[in-house]
Amino acid sequence: MELALADAQLLPAQVTQINAHGTSTPPGDLAEAEAIYRVFGTPGPAVTSIKGVIGHTLAGAGAIEAVAAALSIQHGQIPPTAGTRNIDPAFKLDVVTGGPRDWEPGPVVSNSFGFGGHNGCLVFVPA
Repeated sequence: MELALADAQLLPAQVTQINAHGTSTPPGDLAEAEAIYRVFGTPGPAVTSIKGVIGHTLAGAGAIEAVAAALSIQHGQIPPTAGTRNIDPAFKLDVVTGGPRDWEPGPVVSNSFGFGGHNGCLVFVPA
């Protein structure tokens, strides 16, 4: 995330949404939450994950998540993290739950983490 922000010439405080790769595995979600917390602080930008809607599409997940981030900018809404009922209080993140959240589009970070350590992070900004 830090390298993607540097490449986009943005500061963490300028990011208004994170499309997390979260797959609802306790170790994976905790690692991603800790990384988000380290980069963005607390509560940081709004965090969502679309995995509860699309499942894990393996190699296609990052592309679908990128489309969701772009659509979020287009529609001015952050989709909720579907199926999330309880958030570990240790996460200290602003996780979007329940329903879509209206939002003034700003920079979005979209995380994509793969099996075997393949990690990617894209930054989208409104036109």
